[in-house]
Amino acid sequence: MRDNQTLRLSGSALDTPRTILVADDHEASLAGLAELLSAEGFNVVTARDGQMALAEFQRAQPDLVLSDVKMPVLTGIEVCRHIKNNPETRLVPLVLITGLTETQDRVDGIEAGADDFLNKPVERLQLMARVRSLLRQKAYTDELERAESVLFALAMSIEGKDPYTEGHCQRLAEHSARLGEILGLEGPQIIALRRAGLVHDIGKVAVPDSILLKPARLTASEKKIMQRHPLVGERICSPLKSFQLVLPIIRHHHEKMDGTGYPDKLKGEAIPLTARILQVVDVFDALTTSRPYKSPLTVDEALAVMKKEVKKGWWDPNVFAAFDRLIEKDVQKFISLVKAAATGGS
Repeated sequence: MRDNQTLRLSGSALDTPRTILVADDHEASLAGLAELLSAEGFNVVTARDGQMALAEFQRAQPDLVLSDVKMPVLTGIEVCRHIKNNPETRLVPLVLITGLTETQDRVDGIEAGADDFLNKPVERLQLMARVRSLLRQKAYTDELERAESVLFALAMSIEGKDPYTEGHCQRLAEHSARLGEILGLEGPQIIALRRAGLVHDIGKVAVPDSILLKPARLTASEKKIMQRHPLVGERICSPLKSFQLVLPIIRHHHEKMDGTGYPDKLKGEAIPLTARILQVVDVFDALTTSRPYKSPLTVDEALAVMKKEVKKGWWDPNVFAAFDRLIEKDVQKFISLVKAAATGGS
């Protein structure tokens, strides 16, 4: 028997024991699974019904869930659906334990988001193979999330240098995602917009503070330095495969429909739609935020300016029209956000 304090995942950067939640209302089955897993060195927590399983899940924050389908209060399918519908927990692997002939349970489990299935009675070698495979996958996911967190923290530190941009990234993340939903974008693109809202200006880490925080308009040479930030940002984020849909947004959020933007002077639909979405939200936020060299505009004033810029050929008219509808739908919220941004709040 291996010591449960020394179990490690081979090939993983996570050098800590893994915790597994086992949920089953059948006492013998629950005890048997717990004993098998504990003997292999895992930390095991148990639950005897679906409601208790969710409570233990929240308390213990396990790395893997093994759940019987047939349980009182909440079924394993309902537990699975609850975990997988939460963006913060949906990547935790969950295995449903079913009867060999329960085809409908498997169909329902797939629809609920289950990662795998085991048949009763559970065979030890198959159990451990599935568990180790899914925990290895979870370890890679955790490493990826940590890498993303570093990028988000770096982006927030850049924003934090300038009191005039407080809350800017969070507003862009929220409004860009909502605008993307209105325009019918798919889930992965919505996620990319949220991420891009947070990290779109990460390349400014390479811009000297004397330029980044200059309390006046930039000179031509200073503008050239500032305009490198989309390329630097793309380069910083490019190693993350999960950011592949984010990279075009970072690179192209300062392009203009008439080709006068930067860094590539793209025109029209050559600019990715997600970048066109972020740039409209970015411009609105800039217009309604106070700067040392300008006063903030009201919602109506900012929209009036942007309408003129759409006519000049700068912004996508369809994206702007959708953004205008978004503001009209929740105008009081935007007014309050603009007021908060104008006074340095988030």
